Amino acid sequence: MNILKPPLALLLTVGSLFFSASALAQEAPDALVKRISQDVLDTAKADKSVQGGNQQRILALVEEKIIPYVDFDRMTALAAGRFWRDATPDQQKQLIAQFRSLLIFTYAGALSQVRDQKIDFRPMRSDPADTDVEVRSQVIQPGREPIQLNYRMGKVGNSWKIYDVNVLGAWLVESYKGSFASEIGKSGIDGLIKVLSDKNKARVAKSGK
Repeated sequence: MNILKPPLALLLTVGSLFFSASALAQEAPDALVKRISQDVLDTAKADKSVQGGNQQRILALVEEKIIPYVDFDRMTALAAGRFWRDATPDQQKQLIAQFRSLLIFTYAGALSQVRDQKIDFRPMRSDPADTDVEVRSQVIQPGREPIQLNYRMGKVGNSWKIYDVNVLGAWLVESYKGSFASEIGKSGIDGLIKVLSDKNKARVAKSGK
């Protein structure tokens, strides 16, 4: 998978995720994601700037509603796989920052395409003592087949955070893992950082941010 071109299905669906920090500590993970997903969908549908493709507004919405509740440290470490241990602390910091920026634009792409989707959640099997769970759902789009959309969530302190997303049976982290390994194999960890950095700079310039 090209690390710079996530699946279209991911762009269409992964944007609807999160809401308030206090709720993270109080609600079950499935109830939390259900409430937050609906809130983000409703906001995106009602916001004329989002519907009109205003990149500044879309990116601001991503920063407000989504980014604080993603475990980028864990997500980046998993995507880097065995190479994570070989990276220096500074390289790890740069990888997290660049992967974070990459996913911000991915989430922004998802929100810009929200129209009439609905999300149906499946019953979650878990124990109250669990610190790692999977929340399963599907995106309903009129006239189209439902899209599987599942979340892996881990407990960080008293809060639940997303660290992986599954669209149509493919986990995001696993998809990036192969691409990251390929790039590292060609040009090392610094090479991967540069590829991500260059792409992120181009996207910032395009968005006018």
